[in-house]
Amino acid sequence: MKSISPIIWNGLSLELLDQRLLPEVERYVHCHTFDDVKKCIEKMVVRGAPAIGVTAVFALLLTARKYLQSFAGPTEKHKFFFSRFQSHLETHGAILKKTRPTAVNLAWGVERILNKSRNLKKASPLEIIEGLEEEAKIIFDEDIEINQKIGEQGAKLIGDHYTILTHCNAGALATAGYGTALGVIRSAFRQGKKIMVYVDETRPFLQGSRLTAWELQKEGIPFSLIVDSAAGYYISKKDVDCIIVGADRIAANGDVANKIGTYSLAVLAKENDVPFYVAAPLSTVDMSIDSGKKITIEERDAEEITKFRELTLAPVGINAKNPAFDITPAKLITALITECGIIKLPDQNKMIDLYNKRGEHS
Repeated sequence: MKSISPIIWNGLSLELLDQRLLPEVERYVHCHTFDDVKKCIEKMVVRGAPAIGVTAVFALLLTARKYLQSFAGPTEKHKFFFSRFQSHLETHGAILKKTRPTAVNLAWGVERILNKSRNLKKASPLEIIEGLEEEAKIIFDEDIEINQKIGEQGAKLIGDHYTILTHCNAGALATAGYGTALGVIRSAFRQGKKIMVYVDETRPFLQGSRLTAWELQKEGIPFSLIVDSAAGYYISKKDVDCIIVGADRIAANGDVANKIGTYSLAVLAKENDVPFYVAAPLSTVDMSIDSGKKITIEERDAEEITKFRELTLAPVGINAKNPAFDITPAKLITALITECGIIKLPDQNKMIDLYNKRGEHS
């Protein structure tokens, strides 16, 4: 069952739930063009690695449809036309990849569509459009199915009466509609386990207090909101049974890039002997990067720290640094939770096995 729909494809345009306005207002942004979708990714209308990947797929579909509908040339010129079309699609795919460089799902989704297009080089323009739309819908449906499997796997690690701490938002809003880390919590709750969740606010964009709290409230899952700096207090008091977070990219050695503040929680978990779990689909694994040190960390606008919406939070004109992500070394991770199973104490060899499983499930 999918109770929250952050991404809706209506056959002609893409509707994105504007996450900047939550929890006060539930409003969708209607995207009719590639540029509409690109802007929504850049401006955080949509966020979360899996959600960005799915959204990018439909952005390419929109630009492909616009380009192909203009083709009315004779059949003998089709080969030349397709070459230009593929170049157009790959150029727009490259543009999308630059919008949020840390989240590998974006590049993964783009490549899925580009590969599908390459396989349709002998098809008519109409058949290409239909083929790309079918692939986009498959990717959307797969994301929900994969996240439900992650939830089922992760729920095995959640005991009755557990108190769980989660960081940022890795729920339905960060995916096509179910969630990774929050999907684990959602699945455990739906199994009837009595759980309670600590939701840290997740400065500066407040994905925890605005988005995760909103999702948990809708589901009726018990939770308490805490400030980011209170996490260590509750962990040290033994009030937390485990920590579950999502991921934006996982390197070949098991290092994880996730929302800024994740590394701090992992260190606290290690110090206090609390399990630290990362829930993510296999599409988040990037075997081309051998360690987290090589992952590009997105630096976002300083005004996300100095302002919140129209409210000024700091003196005007000051210098501010705003990295959106940090790297958690594999040695601090108790287990990775994926759709193919649970990988305890991830390392390079286990990640290679995981990569091979990705090939089996692609």
